[in-house]
Order: sequence, then C-alpha cells, then structure tokens
Amino acid sequence: MSGHLLIRVWICCVFLLVIAPFSAMAQHGHELAADTCVLHVGPSYKMYFASYQPDTFYDRKFCQELPGTGNSVLVLDFVEQELRSIPVEVRIIKDTGSEDNLEAITVTHLPAKVYSTGSIDVKYNFDKPGKFVGLVSIGEKREHVSRFPFSVGETSAMSHLSHYIMVIVPVLVGIAVAVFFSFRDRRKPSSVQTST
Repeated sequence: MSGHLLIRVWICCVFLLVIAPFSAMAQHGHELAADTCVLHVGPSYKMYFASYQPDTFYDRKFCQELPGTGNSVLVLDFVEQELRSIPVEVRIIKDTGSEDNLEAITVTHLPAKVYSTGSIDVKYNFDKPGKFVGLVSIGEKREHVSRFPFSVGETSAMSHLSHYIMVIVPVLVGIAVAVFFSFRDRRKPSSVQTST
C-alpha cells in the first residue's frame, strides 16, 4: 500500500473520530427533525414542543427525554395564528397507564385561557425521575385533546447505545478499510522486473 493512500485513509478515520461525536450530540440534543417535537392538536392545529432544564443544561433544548430531575420548563409554541384566540388548557400527569382519576395523577395544571402571545411556558420542579404525559386541550369545551409523552431522568439505554453506535461504526469502518488495503497491497507481487 502506498504511503499516500495510507495517510489518506488514516486522515479519513481521524475525521470520522472528530465529526461523529458532534453528530451524535446533535441527535441527542434533539430534535425538531422529522417532526419529533411537533404536537398535532385536533384536525389542523400544530404546536412546537421543547423542554429545557436551565439550572443544569442552560444551553440545551430537549424534546421527549429530559436527562435529569430539577427545575424544568416545557414550552409550547403555536404554529397557527388562530390558536392565539382560542382557550388552551395544559395538564402534566404521571404516566400510570390510566387517566380515570386525572386529579390524583396531575403534577401541574394550567387552566384554560387564551394565550395571545402564541406561547405557553409550563414551569415545574421534577423532584423524581419518571414518565409523564402532557395533555393539551383546546376550545371552550375542550373539543380537541392531544397527548405528548415524555420522560424525566430516564434516558433509555437504547438512546445511549444508538449514540455510541453513531460514533463507533464509522471509526470501525475506516479502520477496516485501512487494514483491507494494507493487506491487499502486501499480497501483490512486485511490479518491478529485473533486466537480464
């Protein structure tokens, strides 16, 4: 294998080592990609959903996985202007699998009102990790209800694993390519012929 080709392959590996963790962090920091943070309410209304933990992750935005407990801010931003004149109610509940007794599982509740600014901030101090559901109701009689599940302090092992895979796989591919070309060139017979 020529020295120039080997150098190029190793430069490619170093580039993958440097760039892959940043793409993994971007993936973990989430998340408007592929409508992950878009909440559909009723037949035609949409809200953007983002969550923050200003005390610990002041510069990060999250979506469905808050990494730790503590002071959190859940933000709902209206997409349609029409929503600014319609009453909206927000309720955060523990995800128990049943909504029969809402009051018993309610964590925090913002009664229905008109949000003329087009944005709702729900502030709450989550003192324990767990799974939760946000209920957003719109209309005078709560005609439309939408749910968005999220977790606090329970980032899944699969989520972490996928981020590590995004780093490890490109590096392993780069190393495999380098090893392949290195051994392939060693097996080739010398092209230099001796003259008689």
